[in-house]
Amino acid sequence: MSDEVLKIERDGAVAILTLNRPDAMNALSRALREALSATFRAIEADPEVRVAVLTGAGRAFCAGFDLKELSEGDGNAADIASNDLPEAMGAFSGPVVAAINGHAITGGFELALACDVLIASTSARFADTHARVGILPGWGLSQRLPRLIGASRAKEISFTGNFVDAEQALAWGLVNRVVEPDALLPTCIELAQAMASCVPGVLEEYKALIDTGLGMPLDAALAFEAEAGIASAKRASAAAIAARRGGVQSRGREQ
Repeated sequence: MSDEVLKIERDGAVAILTLNRPDAMNALSRALREALSATFRAIEADPEVRVAVLTGAGRAFCAGFDLKELSEGDGNAADIASNDLPEAMGAFSGPVVAAINGHAITGGFELALACDVLIASTSARFADTHARVGILPGWGLSQRLPRLIGASRAKEISFTGNFVDAEQALAWGLVNRVVEPDALLPTCIELAQAMASCVPGVLEEYKALIDTGLGMPLDAALAFEAEAGIASAKRASAAAIAARRGGVQSRGREQ
């Protein structure tokens, strides 16, 4: 329906989520935040969904919080401080591909950074205006952005509030690639389908392996990977043995 704040589509094992408030630059109203949170929890509970693509309708990816709603008394500081949406996104065990179709500003920038892979249209623009509006980020921007592009570049973005266009974002490593607007969603869906074709369970474990390891010192992360790799190899070996035994028993019955 055209009045839905979030459109949900399926392409096999890929869920395509489209922020659908184009007249408001897909600003994060309370209804949209709640819909996103509920949807990420729902697709995590659905074993047939393995990857998500997140994008926006119209000319913006997401302009951040709906300041008009907040100013009219339909929201408050507790809403801004709530981590329900990033927690719901973080609880989704599969990869999330961000299809950045336009402006990703402040809270919308944080929403993009909460995704695993960022693909930008040539129309994409990024900005962090937290310092300009007088509030500190609470959805991970101050921590994710420096880890992605380096502290100095992150400070330039966050301390000025200036826009970064798609080509600059690509040069700084903020996005994986830049494509023409009409190629954006097909590119992201194709990428998501490639991810979804990986061995069930391993894709989700690999994402957790990277994300958890990034929060550790290198020595600890390497040990963590080695332990996970050994456990994975044991499971794969046990599965192969079980499959061979099942094949032998099947042939025996046929004889």
